[in-house]
Amino acid sequence: MTETALDELGPVDFVIVEFPAGRSSFTGEMASALLDLVDAGTIRVIDLLVLTKDADGVIDATELSDLEDVGELVRLEAELAEMLAEDDVVHLAEAMEPGSTAGVIIYENLWAAPFASAARRAGGQLIANGRIPMQAILAAVEADEELETAGG
Repeated sequence: MTETALDELGPVDFVIVEFPAGRSSFTGEMASALLDLVDAGTIRVIDLLVLTKDADGVIDATELSDLEDVGELVRLEAELAEMLAEDDVVHLAEAMEPGSTAGVIIYENLWAAPFASAARRAGGQLIANGRIPMQAILAAVEADEELETAGG
């Protein structure tokens, strides 16, 4: 990438979605939702791969271009950069349960690129970021509701 392109780059994140053995139901809905985000200019998919972890813990990583019948996701193939090294894949797969399959998406947050670029030009640097899991939010809401019910 050129220095100008790097300066304009938005924050880059990744997500891993695990599908336990026997509990996946792929209908194409996830692919459509992902493509909606791309088409809206919200994100740019940088890399996408499928990880499998067999019962013995052996990991296999498959790039989108190596998968058969990816449906609408074929539109992303030309723009993907294989940026994960083997060590990265092993690290990402550590949290997976044996016998499961996971999708890994690395994406640029296009919506945040202007702000991130302006922050860098102002001398700012990211010192922390994080994500609050939905399960934690739901637990907090439930706990708050219980307090309100008990107190009122």
